[in-house]
Amino acid sequence: MNYLPTNRSVFISALAAFFLLSTTAVSAEDQKIVYPQTKIDVVTDDFHGTKVDDPYRWLEDDVRESKAVADWVAAENALTFGYLKSIPGRDDIERRITELWNYEKISAPSKEGGRYYFFRNDGLQNQNVLYMQQTLNDEPAVLIDPNSWSADGTVALAGTEFSDDGRYVAYGIQDGGSDWRTWRIMEIDGRRLLDDELRWIKFSGIAWTPDSQGFFYSRYDEPQEGAEFQSLNLNQKVYYHRVGTAQSEDKLIYARPDHPDWGFGVDVSEDGHYLVLTVWKGTDDRYRIVVKDLQEADSEPFDLIDNFDHEYSFAGNDGTTLLFQTNLNAPLRRVIGIDLNNRSPEHWKEVVAETENTLSSTGIVGNMIVGHYLKDAKTQVRFYSMTGEHVRDVEFPGIGSASGFSGKRDHTETFYSFSSFAVPPSTYRYDLKTGESSLLRRADVKFNPDDYETSQIFYQSKDGTRVPMFICHRKGLTLNGQNPTLLYGYGGFNISLTPSFSVSRLAWMEMGGVFAMPNLRGGGEYGEPWHKAGTKDQKQNVFNDFIAAAEWLIEQKYTCSDKLAIQGGSNGGLLVGACMTQRPDLYGACLPAVGVMDMLRFQKFTAGRFWVDDYGSADNAADFPALYAYSPYHNLKPGTHYPATLVTTADTDDRVVPGHSFKFAARLQQCQAGNDPVLIRIETRAGHGAGKPTSKIIEEVADQWAFLTKNLSMIPADSQ
Repeated sequence: MNYLPTNRSVFISALAAFFLLSTTAVSAEDQKIVYPQTKIDVVTDDFHGTKVDDPYRWLEDDVRESKAVADWVAAENALTFGYLKSIPGRDDIERRITELWNYEKISAPSKEGGRYYFFRNDGLQNQNVLYMQQTLNDEPAVLIDPNSWSADGTVALAGTEFSDDGRYVAYGIQDGGSDWRTWRIMEIDGRRLLDDELRWIKFSGIAWTPDSQGFFYSRYDEPQEGAEFQSLNLNQKVYYHRVGTAQSEDKLIYARPDHPDWGFGVDVSEDGHYLVLTVWKGTDDRYRIVVKDLQEADSEPFDLIDNFDHEYSFAGNDGTTLLFQTNLNAPLRRVIGIDLNNRSPEHWKEVVAETENTLSSTGIVGNMIVGHYLKDAKTQVRFYSMTGEHVRDVEFPGIGSASGFSGKRDHTETFYSFSSFAVPPSTYRYDLKTGESSLLRRADVKFNPDDYETSQIFYQSKDGTRVPMFICHRKGLTLNGQNPTLLYGYGGFNISLTPSFSVSRLAWMEMGGVFAMPNLRGGGEYGEPWHKAGTKDQKQNVFNDFIAAAEWLIEQKYTCSDKLAIQGGSNGGLLVGACMTQRPDLYGACLPAVGVMDMLRFQKFTAGRFWVDDYGSADNAADFPALYAYSPYHNLKPGTHYPATLVTTADTDDRVVPGHSFKFAARLQQCQAGNDPVLIRIETRAGHGAGKPTSKIIEEVADQWAFLTKNLSMIPADSQ
């Protein structure tokens, strides 16, 4: 049975009609594009004796402060949006994506202060709405609706923390996609918004004290006016805020002016006895740990871990014993206990031993330790007693990803979500006593999951390394080398890519496309060795893995170079930029998003200095050669035929500043020798991705898929 609506056939037919017409129209329409004139400056840097030109340095200036940059952005957007809107079938793609997107989305509940909370989106709301229930059977009531905060949906809810007594919720507000957060406090009964307003918070959570009178958080000093979105983030400090007071009255708890590059995560142990500060200075999972005894008035914080040698992720406490997930003597991670009364390393105890699979996160719920593992990038969840004895594993319905399993030590239930590439999210209640899962809700998306199949294969990279890859497509695919294929990757910062549901990818597969996702080195799928094998002077391994994935798909007749597109965002944007400059012959189209494109200057802006853990720094003579060898901006070569490319970024991206994409696009247009378009799409009032409203996401995806259908000469499967 086909569960797709009848207008799906209209969508496919419209695309088919376009492609039949395009065979005669392309030659006249696709003449060499005339790009905006972009000023070229004479700027040369000396890196350890190597002279490097940077002719588009001026495009690093903030678009809000520089008229020249703003004019360039306007000219590029006029060209790009004119091109995209002229693609026949583009509006049909957007209508179908909108239809698929229009389903009720409900997160797994969490239990906080005696009530249940969950997020819901009725389908096309720009932002998810926070609901609450007294019991799971009660009619949900709206607690916070961020859709009322802005007409265009660009102000988002960015984090919630509930006080232990259930009286208050502190919540973060994100404006225009920026990483900066403003936190407010609401008294839940009566929905009374307090006057408290905490600003200049970034990369920080909220940790309430058990008396619910206040919380700890980390913040930066207020930046200079006009530098909010580009200046380096230095000198983060930990404060205590008491409910009902002004931020200016907050008490400074911990600061290290001698180490302005250090940042601080905040946790309060569930029993309220300890404040645990996780000290970080980059993106690597290597932490110092500082502890403050909250039961002793004016106690001084003390160093529990006084080096950055290993990961120590706080999972909770059992009395005076603090439990940490660590890679100390365990590259795939384990759980150890440190008794604060006897805290020298020789007295540390192993609680949960390292297994053959990667431990990705650890928590405590229902008086049990819950470990989230990855088994060849697929979710595995295991429960242990507080002393480390294995209790049970959670059974999941096939290849996919699960998230959730949070709660308190005295809870008897927890909740989780499960999804896969072609399996929409389902939420479950998990009985902690019996280990039984009961379905709460299953998303109702207007498609038939049985029409699609997912497989996991393993291929060899250039150096013989065995790399896994997920491949998903409609059933009955013919391996004739002509299937349009989208290859997506990331490969960095110990981040793992797992099978999860995506409406945009579903739309791509419905159009006859193949979706492929390899688990590249640099990620966290196989622990610290896998991560380190894709960092610094070994970063080329990541690009080799991705290139090998493309070659495997071609060799196995899934696709051919003319039908192959590559996509990635942020570090994945760097991946696409590096691979298209190294092998421009291998792809038909490229979609680099919010990418790190200038590897010689990234450390000079906002959060860029944190990435030195993965990339190294051009300020270091030993790191410079590898960075210069693959930096996408610097490796574009005049007179080269580059694949059709649609660069995407946003004007308020203060994670990877848009100057990276601006400079790359300008130089790419200068170097392009072929007729394939190389364009840049610059979103307004949007950032690195988080908090982007639904309407903007749908428009961007429709533009990307339309760009691919045109430049991969796609013919929908139903029309063949």
